[in-house]
Amino acid sequence: MGTQAQLLVDAQNFLGEGVRWCERSGRVIWTNIEGCQLHALVLATGERQSWDMPERLACFALTDSDDVLLLGLASGLAWFDARSGAVTRLHTVEGDLPMTRLNDGRCDRQGRFVFGTLDERPCRDAIGSFYRLNLDLTLERLPLPQIAISNSICFSVDGTAMYFCDSMKRAIYRWDDYLGGDASRVRVFAVLDPGPGAADGATIDADDYLWSAQWGAGRVLRFAPDGSVERKISLPVSQPSCVSLGGPHYDELFVTTAQENLTPAQLASEPLAGGLFHARQMGVRGLPEVRFGALPA
Repeated sequence: MGTQAQLLVDAQNFLGEGVRWCERSGRVIWTNIEGCQLHALVLATGERQSWDMPERLACFALTDSDDVLLLGLASGLAWFDARSGAVTRLHTVEGDLPMTRLNDGRCDRQGRFVFGTLDERPCRDAIGSFYRLNLDLTLERLPLPQIAISNSICFSVDGTAMYFCDSMKRAIYRWDDYLGGDASRVRVFAVLDPGPGAADGATIDADDYLWSAQWGAGRVLRFAPDGSVERKISLPVSQPSCVSLGGPHYDELFVTTAQENLTPAQLASEPLAGGLFHARQMGVRGLPEVRFGALPA
């Protein structure tokens, strides 16, 4: 089964990422990492908002305040107050590794923020790590193998398992004992087919199926719990980067895309690259995005 995603916002983002649906405000929220901007679209009206960030914004989490986000900036974590525009630093991450930055991140079912880093150098060495910001605002490194490009962070419906990947490898992994912390219980969940495409951002729906943006392959895949591909959603651009299920009935797929790495000829053939796309998915229901379970003091 497959569908074609349609353009929702011609955002022209160099590196659109981290899309999330906020059911309280009815907004689709995402980041343009290299543009150092946070973007939002009010789905019902088409109203758009944007905020400039003090540095590149890699990922973020909703909180119990509609006006406050937890930011995953390139160099670390911070609070953001949309009313005032204030950014309050919380943690520096990998300050001893100037060649890395934060990348993918999402809250687990317990409301803690889990994120990873990447090596920005062309060599893409596996020097990055996965971390968790706990509800008491302490930061811990998770006992997972180091990675070159952290991605695909999401969690099973029951919250016991964590999915993740290193985008330099052609597989998505499942940590079956995420809550217990036994890192020996990491296994391959799905192997990508040969050909173009790398696993990027991912989300889990109400049926415990995993949706994966396939960077470089111009598609989103829905993986069944056994790791098989259940459906494909194609896009008219080659670099989908992240996915979210939302809308009033949680049956709408939102996909960020990017212009990064495209040659002038490729950009000419992909004029919608960097846009925000969507596709209705009948018979599918997403889950509300888990919010970070703490707020600034």
